[in-house]
Amino acid sequence: MTCWHITCWRRRAIDVSHAAAVLNQGVQVIRRSFLLLAGSALMLSACGFQLRGEQNYAFKRLAVVGASAPVTARLTRMVEGGSDSVVVDSTANADAVLRVTESRSFSTLTLNSLGVVEEYQVNYSLNYALTAPDGSPLIQPSTIALNRAMTYSDQYSTAKVSESELLYADMQNDAVDQLTRRLAVLKTLHPTPAQVVPGVAPRAPLPPPPL
Repeated sequence: MTCWHITCWRRRAIDVSHAAAVLNQGVQVIRRSFLLLAGSALMLSACGFQLRGEQNYAFKRLAVVGASAPVTARLTRMVEGGSDSVVVDSTANADAVLRVTESRSFSTLTLNSLGVVEEYQVNYSLNYALTAPDGSPLIQPSTIALNRAMTYSDQYSTAKVSESELLYADMQNDAVDQLTRRLAVLKTLHPTPAQVVPGVAPRAPLPPPPL
């Protein structure tokens, strides 16, 4: 073997060793970062903080009464996917009962110079109350009220019906998301009168715009 071959072989060996060292250093950095992140999460948990998407509900078995199928389905996914609580079919098996009603409506938002509607306000309300199985209040009757603006034209009335349904579905999902966060406000299933969560009323509607 010539000196040139020996020199090339040594250089390759050095390059391989250097690459291995760099790779090992990268692995160590990733490992330290992971351990630091895991340690931070544990410290936050110990201090009472919760990661986004995690809820600690006072109830472990929730019965939902009066809600539509889409509301019940989304509420079930949100509760069971973000906590160790479950939604049950019977109030007899529940330690909390959520009673829900919904309402929909339209109101005129703007008119053109001829008095023809150009824009509607699409309104959605989700009313709820949480009680113990014996009927004692846990969260007083409350309302989540939402609205969306929708332009309108008789020429596209069929399309506007479909659009309004999409808006209602969007508001329904938004309301359920808010509801799951409000349910987490309850801290005990045996509250004193002062610990019962007070009801929340929707904010006052905005005045109609000038014509």
